[in-house]
Parts: sequence; structure tokens; C-alpha cells
Amino acid sequence: MLPLSVISWQEAIKYMVLDKAHVLEWHEDWIVRSARWETPVPAVIMVKEFMKKKSSIRFSKQNVFLRDGYKCAYCEIDVNRKTATLDHILPTSLGGKTTFENSVCACADCNARKGNNHKIKPKKMPVRPNYYQLVEQRKKIPFELGHPSWAAYLGIKQ
Repeated sequence: MLPLSVISWQEAIKYMVLDKAHVLEWHEDWIVRSARWETPVPAVIMVKEFMKKKSSIRFSKQNVFLRDGYKCAYCEIDVNRKTATLDHILPTSLGGKTTFENSVCACADCNARKGNNHKIKPKKMPVRPNYYQLVEQRKKIPFELGHPSWAAYLGIKQ
């Protein structure tokens, strides 16, 4: 199970103040203050009304890496957030666009070796992922808890 979303503490307080969410858990040692008001920071909130998810997936390097399972599209070695690079199959210098269909996760060696050569193709041609494909890929990656109380809501045993 994954959270529907992870939001900033500022956004969580905004939802709380506007009465758009119920606070389920609080940070016990974190209080924010203004000139006239103070509150502990919410750790887990539940919105009162369903907020429809976006119908399309935003293009980002992280979503490309996630779609590709943090594997180089050329040599298929595992990479991580620090070693992964974004490669354009048809280089931008040759008119390639920065889209899901023209971008893949690559290790630094393969990306450098390929350079501007548009004849080198990945082992599997990329496609635009949908929300559920990215969720399935995300489930394969260890989840770092932002607060210990998240474990109960994510079904993680501690």
C-alpha cells in the first residue's frame, strides 16, 4: 500500500486550517508558531473530500527512472537516484523532444558512450506510463518513512 500522496508540512497545515482535512497523527516534537497562533505539525492527515487525481502523469526524470525500474535501458545494470542519467533516444540536438516516448534511464557510461548517436537504441522502447504502472514500480522500492506513525497506515511492520 502507498500513501495517496506525500505533501509538505505547510500544505498539511493549510488543509487543517481550512478545515479540509482531519489530522490523524501529529509530530510530537515539532511545533510551528506565528505571532498569534501555534500548532503541532500534522504527520498524517485524511482529506474530508476526495480530491481527484490528475488524469495524466507529469513528465519528470524521477518518473522516467521509476518507469524503467532504475535500470539502464542499454546495458540493464541497476542504477540509483545518484547514478541514473536521463538519455534522449533521439538527441535534442537532432530535434528529439523531452517526452516519455523519447527518454530512458541510463547509466553514465552508456549515456556517454551513446552521445549524439541516434542509431543506438535501448533494449526496450519506452512508452508513456500510466498512474498504476508507476505505483507498481514504486512498490518495488524500499519506502523511507517520513514519520514513524506512517507505518500503521502503510501496512509496514516495524
